[in-house]
Amino acid sequence: MRDSDRIWLTRAIALSQRSRSEGNHPFAAIVVDASGNALAEAMNDIHADCTSHAELVAVRTASAKFNPMQLRGATLYSSAEPCAMCAGAIYWSGIGRLVYALSEERLLQLTGNHPGNPTLTLPCREVFARGQRAIEVVGPLLEDEAAVSHRDFWR
Repeated sequence: MRDSDRIWLTRAIALSQRSRSEGNHPFAAIVVDASGNALAEAMNDIHADCTSHAELVAVRTASAKFNPMQLRGATLYSSAEPCAMCAGAIYWSGIGRLVYALSEERLLQLTGNHPGNPTLTLPCREVFARGQRAIEVVGPLLEDEAAVSHRDFWR
C-alpha cells in the first residue's frame, strides 16, 4: 500500500463515520487525481434515493467536471468494496484505479440480512473483469478500521 493510499483511505473511513453521524449508511468515497488532488468526495445519501451510494455520487460529481480520458489517472478511494452498481459507474467514468477498505464479505458479516443493505455477493473485480479496459483494484485494506463505523449500526 502506498503512503498516499493509506492517507486517502483513512480519510474515506472518517467520512463514513460522518455519514453515519448524519443519519445515513456508513459509507464514503473520494476521487483523487494522479497529482493527489481531491476531485470529489461523497457519503451515502439514503434520503435522496436508493442509488445514492457514496461511490456513485462521487463518480457523478467527478464525471460532471472531467471526461473519461481525464479520469483515467484518477483513483477512487472507498470505505467499502463497491457494489455491482457502483463498480459499473466506476468503469463507465474512466477512473483507472480503485482502493477500498472493507470487503463485501466482511461487510456481509456485519450487516447480516438487514433490509437496508441487501448485499449482492458480486466482487467488484468480477464486474471489472467483464469490461474492455483494465481497472487496478487494491483492497481490502484497513478492514478493522473501516468496520468500526458499521458496528451496531445494522441491528
